[in-house]
Amino acid sequence: MSLDVFDFYNKMERNEIMLSFKGDVTSDLLNSILFIMEAKLDNMDEQPKVKRKVYNVLVECLQNLYHHRDEAKSISIKGEQGKEAVFMIGKTNDQFSIMTGNYLLSEKVDNLKGKLDNINSLSKEDLRELYRDILNNNTYSDKGGGGLGIIDIARKSGGKLNYDFIKVNNEYSFFSLFIKIENKKK
Repeated sequence: MSLDVFDFYNKMERNEIMLSFKGDVTSDLLNSILFIMEAKLDNMDEQPKVKRKVYNVLVECLQNLYHHRDEAKSISIKGEQGKEAVFMIGKTNDQFSIMTGNYLLSEKVDNLKGKLDNINSLSKEDLRELYRDILNNNTYSDKGGGGLGIIDIARKSGGKLNYDFIKVNNEYSFFSLFIKIENKKK
């Protein structure tokens, strides 16, 4: 198999990918990616508010990948372990894009889809209220968040959460999340 690194580089340039990763999301990797992205964002000519939003959404996305990675550790697709995930961040003139993907048990799809659809249906004020209700009622999941991360992503990105579920086999599906953060310069 031949690998044309220059072609791969050009594809990443055309799609304005700042960083991409495929593999197992460990706590060390999470810290390294956040360190790299913090440095990249610091060196960009962007408004501090936009940089904070991007960084905060990035933290939530990566934490979601990390906390939910063990749900599919027994799956093997084409020799790859299901606990592997994919992550990309890109930037155009008018927006940042964060894309994540990970395996999950198919039995969890309907519940997650319902939560995402509910979040997408809420106004900015309703999202804030839902976030406060979960905090005040101590309604946390076994992963510790009660869905706060995904609500926070919606609040900070200011847009709808684009997502998809692809059935891999009878037991597992692949969950993709695509977040846009507007980057309007004043």
